[in-house]
Amino acid sequence: MASTAPEAGPRRHDREILALALPAFGALVAEPLFVMADSAIVGHLGTPQLAGLGVAAALLTTAVSVFVFLAYATTAAVSRRVGAGDLQAAIRQGMDGIWLALLLGAAVIAVVLPAAPWLISLFGASDTVAPYAVTYLRISALGIPAMLIVLAATGVIRGLQDTRTPLYVAIGGFTLNGVLNLALVYGAGLGIAGSAWGTVTAQCAMAAVYLAVVTRGARRHGATLRPDAAGIRACAQAGAPLLVRTLSLRAILMIATAVAARLGDADIAAHQILLSLWTLLAFALDAIAIAGQAIIGRYLGAGDTYGAKALCRRMVRWGLIAGLVLGLLVVLARPVFVPLFTNDPVVKDTLLPALLVLAVSQPLCGIVFVLDGVLMGAGDGRYLAWAMLLTLAVFTPAALLLPALGGGLTALWWAMTLMMVVRMATLQLRARSGRWLVAGATR
Repeated sequence: MASTAPEAGPRRHDREILALALPAFGALVAEPLFVMADSAIVGHLGTPQLAGLGVAAALLTTAVSVFVFLAYATTAAVSRRVGAGDLQAAIRQGMDGIWLALLLGAAVIAVVLPAAPWLISLFGASDTVAPYAVTYLRISALGIPAMLIVLAATGVIRGLQDTRTPLYVAIGGFTLNGVLNLALVYGAGLGIAGSAWGTVTAQCAMAAVYLAVVTRGARRHGATLRPDAAGIRACAQAGAPLLVRTLSLRAILMIATAVAARLGDADIAAHQILLSLWTLLAFALDAIAIAGQAIIGRYLGAGDTYGAKALCRRMVRWGLIAGLVLGLLVVLARPVFVPLFTNDPVVKDTLLPALLVLAVSQPLCGIVFVLDGVLMGAGDGRYLAWAMLLTLAVFTPAALLLPALGGGLTALWWAMTLMMVVRMATLQLRARSGRWLVAGATR
């Protein structure tokens, strides 16, 4: 019996991680399928319509991704209260996050609707493309409150240790979106406006399902659904550091794209392919991070700092192994993957060496994403914000100097790898210090 006891903990942790990570991965993959489905349907209307969709979708994705802290901060806060055994307070905390999402969504609509033509012009859309982009952006903006409610409610459900419900809602939303897009674009003859209305309707339906789930939980545990100014303010304060972290990461990706554009047409084309692959791989690794957010918060809420630390070590191992596997798959799948995106020999020659750098960096990404999730689950947002600002400060000069030094796309992706090394160093330093291990229902 004594010889098997040490293995019981890791096996239990593995089951907990898998139970949350696998459904989370499915939900994460389903999210970008919305835009892909819209693109496939609108693409048959014509090139200007597809280009307009692309410009508007880029703006919408950016606007929503900035507020991803609604999911992250809510997951951490709710899971702590679950660990402390106070489900009423957990759901009350989640409702505060949902009310904050509604307020932010209304503010975004108030900005986007009148500013839509100006925002589209910033992307340099042609006179042919701009009307379609403005139409899609204005209609789709009406769904932003629903999208933000989905983020916050997803955080609530994850904090309650449930990643299956978000998976089912994401699948249902994707299916409804596809059906409505086909019916409204072609059946009703609404064109690109039909695609936008179909997507808005699907997003509102997803938000309604989440609200029904959270409302049922609130009634079961006697939690009020009314807005609480102090609670909403506390959610905003908890999310502010994560907003800084997210904006810093977005700035890094934008700088990398700007540098690639200065290197030449073939470089920016290859860079976009690499960035798409990097994002896809991040979904797989983020699934483990999401499990970390939920489980770590619960452990700390229950006062089990030893279990939280042991789980962190186990998850880092999972992240490393997942990164190694993904990196190997990238190398092995090169002959199949590259022709799917380009047949241009110049782009291929530029892409291949940088692709190897991306593959080498995946184990680093695995460790970074896991530790990021662990510290988010611990509510250590302030440290994450400062760590990402430091990373931005290191990456920016390294990337901007590349063209002057004669570096190409491969050098740029080595700079991206340097960015991940800095992130890993700062996160490991924090993880080993133990300062994130703050027990209790609140941090």
